[in-house]
Amino acid sequence: MLNDTSYKAFFLIPPEVQLLDFAGPAHLFYEANEYGASITTHYLSLSQTKEEVTCTGVSLGNLDSYSSHELGLHDLLFIPGLESHLFLAEGYTDEIAEFLEWLNRQNQNGARICSVCTGAYLVAFSGLLDHKNCTTHWKYLEDFQNRFPSTKLLSDRLIVKDGTLYSSAGVSSGIDLALFILEELFGPVFATKIAKAVVIYLRRTESDPQLSVFLQYRNHMDNRVHQVQDALAQNLGRKVKIEELAENVHMSPRNLTRLFKKVTGITVGLYLEKLRVERAIQLLTSGSKVSTVSNACGLRSSNQLRSLLKKHTRSLPSKWQV
Repeated sequence: MLNDTSYKAFFLIPPEVQLLDFAGPAHLFYEANEYGASITTHYLSLSQTKEEVTCTGVSLGNLDSYSSHELGLHDLLFIPGLESHLFLAEGYTDEIAEFLEWLNRQNQNGARICSVCTGAYLVAFSGLLDHKNCTTHWKYLEDFQNRFPSTKLLSDRLIVKDGTLYSSAGVSSGIDLALFILEELFGPVFATKIAKAVVIYLRRTESDPQLSVFLQYRNHMDNRVHQVQDALAQNLGRKVKIEELAENVHMSPRNLTRLFKKVTGITVGLYLEKLRVERAIQLLTSGSKVSTVSNACGLRSSNQLRSLLKKHTRSLPSKWQV
């Protein structure tokens, strides 16, 4: 039986807001309401107008002024990201001083404050993140830490919760944060039902890193190494020899080994292990049998899979540590 408490989810809409930052979480709360949860959504303008324009040029109207609402224990406030030229501009905090005072008051009232992506800057400007754990988009980690040295910035976390303050890494992670909160409010079965309803393949949690290993180690310009990385990712179910990989990019195995380490910072073997570990976690999380996962990851046995997971246990979510 669902928690019958009524909740309100408020979404701040600043100028040049990142569209998916609020639209993704808002849709999940809409679905949750359709599935029986008592939760409604409301949209607030930061600039005291009834209309804002997103970073993509879409106009949003019929917004309430943030100052017309006082939030309480059963309310959530999502603060999405906005374009950096706004929040990095000199004097920006003076422009939003009244909002920052209002935000502190809502925190004192017990409302959950949830930032998505660079929305963490607005929360940090208010002082609420001083000596608190938080995260933001990986591109702004260094700047954020320099501007707010008293925050406890966690650099490789997708979602961070500290009391009633929540933060998420960026854009699509707002969807993960909304699911995380739905699980807190209504339980894991309900949250899984909502994830299935909106066709989210894999739910990510507090323990997950911001960047998938399938995206990491790709920040280089060598097309030959990119081809090798693609080949490894697309053929996890079978053993691919270094000779085959080298031949495909017209190199010797020795030169490929050296080049791969030079441009990615890790060896071919370690990269393949990381791919297998992440794929294994995805499959195990979705309910696949250990034997099936072993085959899908190109491993000879379930024992070999367990050994691989143990080797990388420090990088795994706690429920998969073995």
